[in-house]
Amino acid sequence: MKKFIVIVLDGFGVGEMDDVKETRPQDINSNTCMHILERRSDLKLPNLERLGLINILNKEVNGMKKSPSATYGKSNLTHFGADTFFGHQEIMGTKPKMPFREPIKNKIEGIYKALKEAGYKVEYKYGKKEKYLVVEDALTVADNIECDLGQAFNITSALDLIPFNKVLEIGGIVRKIATVPRVITFGGKGITLEDILNAEEEKEGGYIGINAPKSGVYNTGYECIHLGYGVNPKTQVSTILSEENVPVYLLGKVADVVINEKGTSIPMVDTEKVLKRTIEISKEVDNGFICCNVQETDLSGHSENVDRYAEKLQIADRLIGELINTIHDNDILLVMADHGNDPTIGHSKHTREMVPIMIYGENLREGSIGIRRTLSDVGATVADYFNVKSPENGESFLKDIMPKEVY
Repeated sequence: MKKFIVIVLDGFGVGEMDDVKETRPQDINSNTCMHILERRSDLKLPNLERLGLINILNKEVNGMKKSPSATYGKSNLTHFGADTFFGHQEIMGTKPKMPFREPIKNKIEGIYKALKEAGYKVEYKYGKKEKYLVVEDALTVADNIECDLGQAFNITSALDLIPFNKVLEIGGIVRKIATVPRVITFGGKGITLEDILNAEEEKEGGYIGINAPKSGVYNTGYECIHLGYGVNPKTQVSTILSEENVPVYLLGKVADVVINEKGTSIPMVDTEKVLKRTIEISKEVDNGFICCNVQETDLSGHSENVDRYAEKLQIADRLIGELINTIHDNDILLVMADHGNDPTIGHSKHTREMVPIMIYGENLREGSIGIRRTLSDVGATVADYFNVKSPENGESFLKDIMPKEVY
């Protein structure tokens, strides 16, 4: 019996990728980790130091030094841009595909027809210039107007009027037609269709959607699943493990963005709560895959707030120390990120950075695993560890970290 735990410190990058000059010039010179440590000379992260953070940065800072016992490396991103959703799909073993960006009006006729053919009641709802869809008098299909325009379609639902599994069915139909990066299916209780329609807004460029916070959808009984372009859950390590009866636990933001039909998903945001729950599960189970996302680091980056980011890192570091104490025998703990979010770079969006890979186990080989080509190497390593088939993308580094007599 054994367990593999992955902690994703959301937005905790360790330096710009080589392609940022061509792909994201606004991210040149980004280094989330180093810049926070430099701005906060009092900040010490002893457990991440122990796991090899300073080895990865290759520069001693704030009195922290390289760890001779660490097993560590870093990874490039192969998804386009720097995205939490696609970062986690990549971690789980998905090979990223190039999505398109467009308003829903480019696909609305096809979506309308497909939903009608599937037997749903569908109506057009007209704004001042654009239109969107109302389905089953319970939900809307429209542009996401909260993220960068053209990146997502939202399915905003009143869950007192329609069950969430039906919302997901509708989302699946929309996903087959849409080529935007994400179709986000979500809903809440205690709201009506009228509440949703009253939150309608139009944006320049031909976009129309629902202001989700204004609609009240987040307030009570909120449920959410992101459906990504080119993402097949059956080829991801989380689903592969579940099919082989290996328990899978997803906590935090990853519970919202990765399909986990047969496993346990626990959406949470608070750093202390999500890591304490992860520690509890690690103590309770002796077999399984646990993946936890620490979202508040990323939220601090979006706020361009170095002090808040430092505070969340200190909480995470302390609790990662407690988590280390639950790792025994051939268990593995891996701490990483999904992209960067440098609060000092001059903008509030994600930054395209390499991410750290810090690995702990009682019997692991010490030293560097180098620079990995893709985050999917983590998913491939998890699959290798449990001796199940590999996800569609990634190369396992298990043989590089496990003693020969164990591997």
